[in-house]
Amino acid sequence: MMSTTTAFSEPEERVALRESVARLAGGYGQEYVIAKAKAGEKTTELWQEMGRAGFLGVNIAEEYGGGGGGMADLAAVLEEAAAAGAPLLMMVVSPAICGSIIGRCGTEEQRRRWLPGIADGSLLMAFGITEADAGSNSHAITTTATRDGDGWVLNGQKTFISGVDEASCVLIVARTADARTGRLKPALFVVPTDADGFSRQPIPMSWQAPEKQFTLFLDDVRVPATALVGDPESAEGGLWQLFAGLNPERIMGAALSCGMARYALGRAVEYAKTRSVWGSPIGVHQGIAHPLAKAKVELEQARLLWQKAAALCDAGDDFGAGEYANMAKYAGGEVACVATDLAVHTHGGNGLTEEYGLANMMVAARLGRIAPVSREMILNFVAMHTLGLPKSY
Repeated sequence: MMSTTTAFSEPEERVALRESVARLAGGYGQEYVIAKAKAGEKTTELWQEMGRAGFLGVNIAEEYGGGGGGMADLAAVLEEAAAAGAPLLMMVVSPAICGSIIGRCGTEEQRRRWLPGIADGSLLMAFGITEADAGSNSHAITTTATRDGDGWVLNGQKTFISGVDEASCVLIVARTADARTGRLKPALFVVPTDADGFSRQPIPMSWQAPEKQFTLFLDDVRVPATALVGDPESAEGGLWQLFAGLNPERIMGAALSCGMARYALGRAVEYAKTRSVWGSPIGVHQGIAHPLAKAKVELEQARLLWQKAAALCDAGDDFGAGEYANMAKYAGGEVACVATDLAVHTHGGNGLTEEYGLANMMVAARLGRIAPVSREMILNFVAMHTLGLPKSY
């Protein structure tokens, strides 16, 4: 007997989760986000309500206050919020990156200390890896951590770190000296944002968003031994702990881009249906209809990629998840740029007005081609690891 269900259908629980998030986020929408950004304020009400509903911690284990789901569930939450016009960038950082790293690599004490607050949204943790002179090369990070009695002293700088003004602490990627070899290897530390020697400087950006970007300065910042996540004496140091957060980061970035693309495409389609020129809706013309249809095809391709990446991640296949998370992030960034550009073009002059709010989104969508890893580095990864071509860098 032929089955009437397809393996590509999401579980009923996730479908219901999507519907609930869409209703909640839709009650806020793009106008709310834009108003907050213009006023220099945060989307605190939305974040807190999402937390109370259990949406921010769906990927965190139930014993630590989460929903007990996986990355596929959290990415679905973010995609629906973005599709409702209310993207939450800090979901990529706090529950996805930091929550995943602490959940997989932290001590039991660290899990119980940090995860419940991350899960309900009452504690926001930022993530500090990027440095001005390191770019996409995480091996070139110069922020160092030196043992000092029972604790550590951190020195260095980070740049383009999101949401530090909202965060209680930052998960900092530093390097420690291997006592056996003398070589530096990665290590991750939870650093309170009010620690002595920790300071920040905002980076003015060209698009309006509630989430701000910062350069961080760590000048002899002292943290206790309990701030270190993972075991620095392991053969890999903190390298595997770091990568435990990078796959979720790419999956969530792809989901965020897909949600933005869904929102932009929906706005464009609605306008193409209702805007009439010479007696008929502009959507009747193939010059309008075909680009929108093509964007829809590319959007569904990108969504399937992130869903596969999330499934592999939740199954514990780190390498397989990395392969598809990178491809999903690439595809999501591309379709977000295409869809937002089409939305502006479909609206004509209206697409560039503040009233319609699409031009700002077009600039924001461009970030998906750059961060957290450039599309060129993703192509390098696919060429080397998927196609087996020689390493080019």
